[in-house]
Amino acid sequence: MSDKLTRIAIVNADKCKPKKCRQECKKSCPVVRSGKLCIEVTPESKIAFISERLCIGCGICPKKCPFGAIHIINLPTNLETQVTHRYSANSFKLHRLPMPRPGQVLGLVGTNGIGKSTALKILSGKLKPNLGRYDNPPDWEEILKYFRGSELQNYFTKVLEDDLKAVVKPQYVDQIPRAVKGPTKEVEPLIKARSQMNNMEYIMKELELNQVKDREIGLLSGGELQRFAIALVCVQQADVYMFDEPSSYLDVKQRLSAARIIRGLLRPDDYVIVVEHDLSVLDYLSDFICVLYGRPAVYGVVTLPSSVREGINIFLDGHIPTENLRFREESLTFRIAEAGDDFIADKARQFSYPKMEKTLGGFHLSVEPGRFTDSEIIVMMGENGTGKTTFCKMLAGAEKPDGNQSVPAMNVSMKPQKITPKFQGTVRQLFFKRIKAAFLSPQFQTDVYKPLKLDDFIDQEVQNLSGGELQRVAIVLALGIPADIYLIDEPSAYLDSEQRIVAARVIKRFIMHTKKTAFIVEHDFIMATYLADRVIVFDGKPSVDAKANTPESLLTGCNSFLKNLDVTFRRDPNSYRPRINKHQSQLDQEQKLNGNYKRVEKGIPRDHDRDGHHRRRRKRPFGKNRVDVLAFSGVSKGAGGRQGRRSVTGLPDEESSADEDDDEDDNRACWEQLYFVRFSSRLLFGSFPSGVFSSFPYPAVESASGTLHCQSEYLLGLIYLTLAPRYIVGGAFATCFDTLLRHWGCGMMPFTNL
Repeated sequence: MSDKLTRIAIVNADKCKPKKCRQECKKSCPVVRSGKLCIEVTPESKIAFISERLCIGCGICPKKCPFGAIHIINLPTNLETQVTHRYSANSFKLHRLPMPRPGQVLGLVGTNGIGKSTALKILSGKLKPNLGRYDNPPDWEEILKYFRGSELQNYFTKVLEDDLKAVVKPQYVDQIPRAVKGPTKEVEPLIKARSQMNNMEYIMKELELNQVKDREIGLLSGGELQRFAIALVCVQQADVYMFDEPSSYLDVKQRLSAARIIRGLLRPDDYVIVVEHDLSVLDYLSDFICVLYGRPAVYGVVTLPSSVREGINIFLDGHIPTENLRFREESLTFRIAEAGDDFIADKARQFSYPKMEKTLGGFHLSVEPGRFTDSEIIVMMGENGTGKTTFCKMLAGAEKPDGNQSVPAMNVSMKPQKITPKFQGTVRQLFFKRIKAAFLSPQFQTDVYKPLKLDDFIDQEVQNLSGGELQRVAIVLALGIPADIYLIDEPSAYLDSEQRIVAARVIKRFIMHTKKTAFIVEHDFIMATYLADRVIVFDGKPSVDAKANTPESLLTGCNSFLKNLDVTFRRDPNSYRPRINKHQSQLDQEQKLNGNYKRVEKGIPRDHDRDGHHRRRRKRPFGKNRVDVLAFSGVSKGAGGRQGRRSVTGLPDEESSADEDDDEDDNRACWEQLYFVRFSSRLLFGSFPSGVFSSFPYPAVESASGTLHCQSEYLLGLIYLTLAPRYIVGGAFATCFDTLLRHWGCGMMPFTNL
């Protein structure tokens, strides 16, 4: 039998240290022991070399390496012929490329280190694809032949002929001040020098850059640098516009403004490519999606283009239906608590803060009084410059309110917005110094440390960590300090889409288990709505005068916040993720007319348990939501029915009280059907077997146990009704009864096949 897998061997150059080990990988390799040079390494080597042709995939060397520098991955052989680029031996490998289309926005979604920036470099012409042959790179003629028959052939032909000008908005905007050379350092002159179209005034106004047009770029904040970088790209005349994470540092309003400007660049012959981790913004921006999956820093694979909704749902599901391939063990879902009004506060453990005011230079913040309880997460929503970080500092005691007001003295742990690593040492040493007790706790390891996957860089120097790695370290440090209140400022910064959802789960689970309170500042709308039990809306004029309102329910607060932005959201029916409605679309106009800026569709899950796990509302067995009755018992259907599967539909569960009218309708329909079964059977056959309907008439069903009891009686009655006519008067009468039962929403019964 032929081998259907191909292997790639990855050696991490940062972790591999032959001078500090005994070359365990080479000594334990069975291929080396047989006399073949599968692994070549000596104490004088800079890095180990592994031959992928000779490797048998035994998996011994990754386990023996004391630094965890080796990864052996098995891949399908069809990917071996689809290698686009590889930097060197035993290094990252990229399979396939995204396919941009003229006149449309291509969105790229995937985790950090999966090859998105590499793909942008290739498509922009800055990096020549070597098709995996790093030691003998192909020429352009061979590259064009490789992409023959695809949309990329024409694209690379234009790149080769210098007929395609590409401009790129870089990922790390904080490095822009160091890259700008020359005497001119102010914002407006720099943009004017690059301006090639008549849209500079419009872009400066939309991106709110007029307030800082005379400021040097070295003095700009992160959000101002991001808007400056976007403006610098949008004023240029080009054929390809590329934006690498354009929403970083921006608030929700600024993200939507940037999205509208980027979409405004579309022309029939131009390409626009966007890499974005905020899924709601990516959904709003893109016309189609390419998903990148694989293993960070090891390999990446680009999927074929798909629609926006399908592409993002593929990324969240971790499964590609067209390829029948699962690239993640579990799907990422958004089954969250929508009914903020149903949040039940423990009044015995209720705390409050008074009405406060704070003046900092020319900025004035007014805070309305509020209350909070244990096991509660309050998310602060508002534009940049409206005082969210100032409010956090006031709660922490770092800033004192004006006048005689004071905040209750409580233990506070805070994760700041800007993370500046000053610790000299490894991540492990930092944890042992700052949070030793929590770090050694098995509960903390299970709830916080392991889900955030810090093992990959636990022994690296803190000074050498990337932005995403530093963010995860900061979250662990903040949660590891014993406190009554946890203040977390923008936990999604630098994290990719998958890490954001994982971080949100970790924070929510930790707060629920420890029964503490968290105040969180977050601009990613998906993450904010996932985390929030209640919301504090900040409004006013940024950097001048702002107001922090009283904490409100999630639905009320989001409606108020979105109304200020003039934006409406809906939920995806499959993944339940928030989606931005297109401006002036029919749904957008309907929701604005109804004042429902954050739409909650029927059937959206409303409950969550104390661990922060969210449950979908089960369909009721009777009434409007008709299901097969035998699904209650887990019985599979016969050959004539649908595929049988075990179902939990109808089992007792906590139900939300938000749809009481629907509950009454379903209960009424339930009893109508039960009385119909009882009346019809007694009319035809006299009495029932003992106990089947002995408890009629029942009182109104209100509890889950009553519903279950009702279902069991109903099931027995239906079985009796369907079987009895078969043996008494023959098939014609049974067929008549089956028709009546289907009319009453019971579905086809398998007993009719007896």
